[in-house]
Amino acid sequence: MIYTVTFNPSLDYIIRVDDFTTGTINKTTFEKLLPGGKGINVSVVLTNLGHESTALGFVAGFTGLEIEARLKRFGCGIDFIKAKDGLSRNGQGPQISEEELEALFARLDAIRNEDMLVISGSIPASLPDDMYERIMKRMQSKNTRVIVDAAGTLMMKVLKYRPFLIKPNHHELGDLFGVKLTTPQEVIPYARKLQELGARNVLVSMAKAGAILLDEEGKTHVSPAPRGTAVNSVGAGDSMVAGFLSGYLESKGNYAYALQKGIAAGSASAFSEDLATASEVSALLSRMNTSRSA
Repeated sequence: MIYTVTFNPSLDYIIRVDDFTTGTINKTTFEKLLPGGKGINVSVVLTNLGHESTALGFVAGFTGLEIEARLKRFGCGIDFIKAKDGLSRNGQGPQISEEELEALFARLDAIRNEDMLVISGSIPASLPDDMYERIMKRMQSKNTRVIVDAAGTLMMKVLKYRPFLIKPNHHELGDLFGVKLTTPQEVIPYARKLQELGARNVLVSMAKAGAILLDEEGKTHVSPAPRGTAVNSVGAGDSMVAGFLSGYLESKGNYAYALQKGIAAGSASAFSEDLATASEVSALLSRMNTSRSA
């Protein structure tokens, strides 16, 4: 089983306005409401790709109920803690009590050695800023593979616990070291620094330039992204994580294939108004394979 943790889920309201004009009333031509949050996006794409997952985290208020209802309709497993105070993604998010936090820890303690855990995204103001570290420390007694997708110090502080995978984008990686990274050749040495600090596998997304993977076997994989028109980049990085895990599990640990499927899933989401579907990912994988063999 793959578990995802979204500390601060939301309802994402997507609208489109054609020919936007300032100083006047603009009418929308497209509207959609989706359950949002990085871990939730991973769960949705995993479900689309045929993998069971359970979304963990906190929800509150009527927005929290709607998040749960929509995830159920997507076919995702859910086991959220319902916070008593606040609303999901309303300003600072819900107020999480110590009792509610302990309820999350109890769910995490029940995760088995062979499971995977994805922790990603922001933390509500009511939670301590060492949440990622506390979770990683609790998981140390198990062989659970933990995936971390977070920016800045949230990610840097967990490297000592040797996460199975981290996934910064090239901008986030550059910010960590105070440099600007624009090419795979520039990214690789800084990704290697994160490995030296403890990460087992480092996956760096580079939008239309593809992605770079430094795997725990000592190999460096560089792959471009398929061409297409970007429609909505929200969730593309989360889709890459889901696609990578899907590819890793299906191939029984083939990192090259996991990278390819991760890029295909991330691109499929970027090229669509919704998150990646199995058919979209499969089509892009075929294009990528054809391009490589040409």
